[in-house]
Amino acid sequence: MLEGLPPHRPTHVLRLDTDERAARAMTDLIGEVFDPGETAVAAFEAEDGRTWRLEAYFSEEPDEAAVRALIRPIVGDAADAASFAAIDQQDWVRASLEGLKPVRSGRILVHGAHDRGRVSPNDRPIEIEAALAFGTGHHGTTLGCLDALVDETRRRRPARVLDVGTGTGILGLAAARLLHVRVVAGDLDPEAVATARGNAAFNGLANRMAFYEAPGLRSPLASRARGFDLVFANILARPLTRLAPSLARAVATGGTLVLSGLIPRDVPGVLTAYAAQGFRLRRRRTIEGWATLELRRGGSAPRPRRA
Repeated sequence: MLEGLPPHRPTHVLRLDTDERAARAMTDLIGEVFDPGETAVAAFEAEDGRTWRLEAYFSEEPDEAAVRALIRPIVGDAADAASFAAIDQQDWVRASLEGLKPVRSGRILVHGAHDRGRVSPNDRPIEIEAALAFGTGHHGTTLGCLDALVDETRRRRPARVLDVGTGTGILGLAAARLLHVRVVAGDLDPEAVATARGNAAFNGLANRMAFYEAPGLRSPLASRARGFDLVFANILARPLTRLAPSLARAVATGGTLVLSGLIPRDVPGVLTAYAAQGFRLRRRRTIEGWATLELRRGGSAPRPRRA
């Protein structure tokens, strides 16, 4: 699980091995206290199946004493065992990939170069290099969206796909790989768009991807009324709520809207915002404490009222 987005040039990292409960609690706490544009915190299970590793990346040197005091109510004296280190700018993300396993959703396999040998002939692989560790699908929001994509392809074959807030491009690339269609993907961060373009080229999918750099859907590529059969928006609750009118407008009649980046307490407010646009929940997934919502215009038929 991951709270926040990775700083583009992190300078320091906090690492602490603990149990799952404490790792999740610290992830939530650090994600709330620190600016998500300057700090990212991730927690993942180690190879032994019991230990969890917490890693927090900072764009500036943190106040170690203050951070230890922050997490001490959760882990007690183990806060003193937390390690702080400066990051080698060339190797910081390579270290964050150590111990991570390939991520599978149906035939989609997201993996690093070190796991090429695990790709089977029937897989639809997406390879991500170490420099893109936070976009590998290990975060519950990304995996929830991949699962939604796989389920959608079992029902039908969307011909027009949009990925809003694409980040490293994983969702758009997976859709292009699985559906053999051209996918529109955008992000307001120029570095994210450059990363996604590089990913597309690396995976041989550049000719199936159209990228734009703009907030939300503010691009001619994306702002097409009823223009997409499948729309992904894996961002956060506040922008998802703000984007409800434009995202709803982009979904074709009979299309599917997949929203993620939500913790459980965010879900009711987001559903209310999209209900106002005529969308209803079809399915909700929760992975690693993160919710992914599949919405359809009109949703299921309403139940008849009793006299």
